Amino acid sequence: MDRFQELTVFVAVVEAGGFSAAARRIGESQSAISKGVSALERRLGVQLLNRSTRSVTLTDHGRNYYERTKPLLDEMVQVDGEMTSSALELSGLVRVATSSTFGRLHVLPLIPKLLALHPKLKLDLQMTDGVQDLLAQGIDLAIRISPIQSPDFVVKRVKTTSLACVGSRSYFDRNGIPKTPEALTDHNCIIYNGMDNWTFDGPRGRFSIRVSGSLSSNTVETILSAVQAGVGIGMFYRASLTGEFRDAGVVTVLDEFIGETRDVSLIWPNRRFISARVRQVTEFFALALAERL
Repeated sequence: MDRFQELTVFVAVVEAGGFSAAARRIGESQSAISKGVSALERRLGVQLLNRSTRSVTLTDHGRNYYERTKPLLDEMVQVDGEMTSSALELSGLVRVATSSTFGRLHVLPLIPKLLALHPKLKLDLQMTDGVQDLLAQGIDLAIRISPIQSPDFVVKRVKTTSLACVGSRSYFDRNGIPKTPEALTDHNCIIYNGMDNWTFDGPRGRFSIRVSGSLSSNTVETILSAVQAGVGIGMFYRASLTGEFRDAGVVTVLDEFIGETRDVSLIWPNRRFISARVRQVTEFFALALAERL
């Protein structure tokens, strides 16, 4: 057996619960299944399975090997299916995660074009302001405006966006425009997710101002709507100033004191094999978002 066959029979034994059941499952003899697993163990130099007359169980090495290799085997099967069915037509499910506000403003408007290009493609779009566990939730691709450093993920930067201090003209007409970050202590500042220390840049470097106000929320959508309604001043990414928020009498202040930026990035699990449909969807968003932002 070659390495791929050894891996296939090992996974079959684990999932079927035994050698005879695995043999029936993949159409091989029980002897061939046993030899394949033994050859795999010799090549790796570790014992993967505990064998008894009644059961087959994973060793610690075997459990780790199964958890690492099963996704690779699944993706190999997917790739083979995609290549044999059609090299041009994408089909199947892709799970995409992004933040609620960024998703509504920038990702959703691109979905019709993507689905028109690939009619057999299915998208599961997860939108939340919380950071999702991509591996645990089976997310194929995430679109984020936040730093991430992990060997478990591949990160592709699409664009850079800066923070912006924002209020409505109606609010500034009533309360005046702050000329310095320190002046924010006299204004009603809308707090996102408990972050009441706003960072600015000055002649002496970076510094923070503690702000407060009558409204706080755990969603960017609420902060944007409150700013638009004239409740107070908010701090959020400039990428959110689009659509109705660009034309809603909303203006930025203190631009000369804000130098902090964030990357808009595409993030996917660091696997050896990525299906054709995930690659195509990733390339689509990389190009479309770069043009849009």
